[in-house]
Amino acid sequence: MIRLLVVDDSALVRKLLARVFEAEADFEVEVARDGLEALERLKTFAPDVVTLDVHMPTMDGLTCLDRIMIERPCPVVMVSSLTAEGAEATLEALRLGAVDFVAKPAGAVSLRLDEFAPEVVAKVRAAAGARLPASLRLRDRVRHRIGGPPPPRRVRAAPPQPVTATRRASGGGPGLVVVGTSTGGPPALEALLTPLPAEFPWPIVIAQHMPRSFTGPLARRLDSLCALSVQEVVEPTVLRPGTAYIGRGDADVIVTRRAGELVAMAAPGLPGYPWRPSADRLVRTAMEQVAAERLVGVLMTGMGDDGAAAMALLRSAGGRTIAEAEETAVVWGMPGELVKAGGAEFVEPLPRIAGRLHGLAPCP
Repeated sequence: MIRLLVVDDSALVRKLLARVFEAEADFEVEVARDGLEALERLKTFAPDVVTLDVHMPTMDGLTCLDRIMIERPCPVVMVSSLTAEGAEATLEALRLGAVDFVAKPAGAVSLRLDEFAPEVVAKVRAAAGARLPASLRLRDRVRHRIGGPPPPRRVRAAPPQPVTATRRASGGGPGLVVVGTSTGGPPALEALLTPLPAEFPWPIVIAQHMPRSFTGPLARRLDSLCALSVQEVVEPTVLRPGTAYIGRGDADVIVTRRAGELVAMAAPGLPGYPWRPSADRLVRTAMEQVAAERLVGVLMTGMGDDGAAAMALLRSAGGRTIAEAEETAVVWGMPGELVKAGGAEFVEPLPRIAGRLHGLAPCP
């Protein structure tokens, strides 16, 4: 049984979410009205996973999450509104250690419960089996146990990790890096992009499964942390070195050519590509425009198998592929499927992916 704690200040939302999960055979559910009550339930109920509303009185979701990650770390799925404020709070929650998030439907939740329920059940079930890094907030947890005050929260870019000598991409013409990620993706993207230098020679195009209102704030946050320029793809955009491009949510990001230059653009979804933005479609469109030996595919944490088939095809055509290793992936679904398909040339823990990527791209 999966022990689930539902935390929300709305009695109706608590009731609806509890009903959704109690209808599943493998969940045992308790509820809490706010962050303070949730912290008490952590001691008495010992949940396997928590759903946590962002906005609550007494103790808000971010403060509660911070305490959970220090006092009793367990997988947390944030429940957020589809607003700019909700997006910023959710990205901060993911940085603090939340595994995933689900967006509340606009309007009355009860009227869209049939649409909302399958997504929240799938994400919570995946989160229950997610891997929390042993190093997550380790210093804060040690300070909590010995009674010292926690240090101020800050973000630091990890130094690039050395890699063994690697054959670089051959041939002439521009090259391209394509990245796919989902659950646990924003912190993984931070770990991937922050060590790369501003002069990184190839553009990087990213399919991160997210709603439309979240990808812009994600791009701005990463841009503020990285030497690379990071931007959301909101219109047809010529791809330049030293820049990472994040596909706009609720659409696909594809690679095409205009006037002989590589361009990334948003495109409506197509049947057969169930995730948005689709990593699989991104890779396939890139292969139509760039020779396989000039492409590097990176598949990181995420549930499902988006991108695995396309990157396996890329590898068989002579492209280079990197899968995140199981020991660091929050959910080893997408990269695990690539490994199982025999399509991963390299399987690297997250801190080594940037170094490996830098070793594959040619010097400017």
